[in-house]
Amino acid sequence: MAQAPGPHALWLVRHGESLGNLADAQAHETGSGRLELDVRDPDVPLSETGQQQADALGAWLGSLPVDERPTTVLSSPFARALDTAERAVAAGGLDLTIRHDERLRERDFGVFDGMTRTGIREEHPEEAERRELLGKFYYRPPGGESWADVALRVRSLLATEALRHDGDRLLCVAHQAVIMVFRYVLEELTEQQLLEIDRTEQVANTSVTRYELTGDGRYALLGFNDVHHLTGDRDSGAPVTEETDAPSPA
Repeated sequence: MAQAPGPHALWLVRHGESLGNLADAQAHETGSGRLELDVRDPDVPLSETGQQQADALGAWLGSLPVDERPTTVLSSPFARALDTAERAVAAGGLDLTIRHDERLRERDFGVFDGMTRTGIREEHPEEAERRELLGKFYYRPPGGESWADVALRVRSLLATEALRHDGDRLLCVAHQAVIMVFRYVLEELTEQQLLEIDRTEQVANTSVTRYELTGDGRYALLGFNDVHHLTGDRDSGAPVTEETDAPSPA
């Protein structure tokens, strides 16, 4: 049987630390119901630390043997992801064109955009109850997306890009929930298995999750949430950060 087309290797990278991550941390420390941001979510830039993390990622990619480096890059069009991709490609001296794909964008939080858990519980207590009933995977904030909705985007991207990038080493720069849902789709996890991983693991900024296509046409997980380009022998000067992107009423 002929093997189905698809990238030989698939690398998933979360964007570097953003000003939104810092605003979220500050809001939680002060008990505020909303983040102090004056830009829309797609335009939130990287923090200085996030820039350093992206540069460190790129330096590591550039240090790999040529036959192990990514051959093509897809990025969420959100500024923090696109800036991460561009800085990494530049720092690694990689001659790669970065394509934008809105299917890699952050999960849409709807009316909860820019709110903290405290603010959601105070302003929308009925939604906290609904989320408790449905669970994290299927709960959709008013005007927003559930993780199940994101899974539809991921399945669409994998179906269309398989033909375009057959045999490539494809690097995708995206967001925390998107990377978790990639695991759900690629590994054919159950809802419960995915939520258990989410409960125990926080996807770090510029972490690398790697898959490789096997002989039976499946993708084998080689590494999850890897940050050795920040913590290994390389003196990157960039700390590991893992502030969540996702507000939740729970």
